[in-house]
Amino acid sequence: MSKVLIIGAGGVGSVAVHKCAQIPEIFTEIHLASRTKAKCDAIAESVKTRTGVTVPTYQVDADNVPETVELLKKIKPDLLVNLALPYQDLTLMDACLETGVNYMDTANYEPLDEAKFEYKWQWAYQERFKEAGLMALLGSGFDPGVTNVFAAHAMKHHFDEIHELDIIDCNAGDHGQAFATNFNPEINIREITQRGRYWERGEWVETDPLAWSMNYDFPEDIGEKKCYLMYHEELESLALNIKGLKRARFWMTFSEKYLTHLKVLENIGMTSIEPIEYNGQMIQPIKFLTAVLPEPGSLGPLTKGRTCIGNVMKGIKNGKEKKLYVYNICSHEAAYKEVGSQAISYTTGVPAMIGAMMMLTGKWTGTGVFNMEQLDPDPFMEALNKHGLPWKEVEL
Repeated sequence: MSKVLIIGAGGVGSVAVHKCAQIPEIFTEIHLASRTKAKCDAIAESVKTRTGVTVPTYQVDADNVPETVELLKKIKPDLLVNLALPYQDLTLMDACLETGVNYMDTANYEPLDEAKFEYKWQWAYQERFKEAGLMALLGSGFDPGVTNVFAAHAMKHHFDEIHELDIIDCNAGDHGQAFATNFNPEINIREITQRGRYWERGEWVETDPLAWSMNYDFPEDIGEKKCYLMYHEELESLALNIKGLKRARFWMTFSEKYLTHLKVLENIGMTSIEPIEYNGQMIQPIKFLTAVLPEPGSLGPLTKGRTCIGNVMKGIKNGKEKKLYVYNICSHEAAYKEVGSQAISYTTGVPAMIGAMMMLTGKWTGTGVFNMEQLDPDPFMEALNKHGLPWKEVEL
């Protein structure tokens, strides 16, 4: 018997609830809460139609610790799965500590007033979670999340040391819109427009936003795509936890059309997080932009094609050099047929469900704050194959 409270009713939350409902022997009670209860109700209705599982829904302001504490005391879940915005990570961790509930999320904390995400704020909770006898699992999405587990799997089964790591994220899908983001536009644009950063020989090296690029030939007929170097949070924990790592980078594909639109919006100030006065009110331009862009959830029936996300790793095994590629390919159309969402939400929502399953079944245990690569990769990798994200590995 296990009871889970999921907070967040966007595309990822929808996928996670649908996937949890497919495994009633583990997720015996699924509760869903969000700032907008109507979104929760729509997800619950879809889950009921597809699986027959009833999901109780609630309204909650995840920025409000007392309000969240009240809801946690009412439901008494075994685990809180945070699929809200990363701005709410710390308040939800506070609420879990106050109520004695284990915690899990998919993205690390980011302050509202600065487009910068790093783990220092959440790692600072280490002793508090240990003292409370609770577990906090950080970043159980795809990247971060599955990419961390890919590295841990490679470290356990293929390498004595990993010296170079390139995480390469390709969305080869097309939604036909002039400009749209596949997940929360505000978070997506803040992530892309910040300075690039990678790990090399014990220090961080910064680049201008999207200044570095490379072409990569993706497998299974996806073909060659242009990839841009970005900073991504899993690099921070992997640099600490993967033995022998000398260089770690993150790359993502973007179409020329997407980048042209983004550059124009950036040039006219629409991606700024600095408040401006408009009609007597202070607003952030990026929040207005978010309001007029297509809702990511609406892209599900429109998006065709596949994603390909994986790790290219170089290192040594038994004194010999080795290069390995571990990756997953996910179909937008197949994801929509199964759970009503496109593959970007699917590839994050499924690992969120699996991370929760690891904790609820005792496959992953401990007290304190954990990143994904610190735990046994084998049961997670097995679950990926079973629950919709099969992976492949090839020596290069």
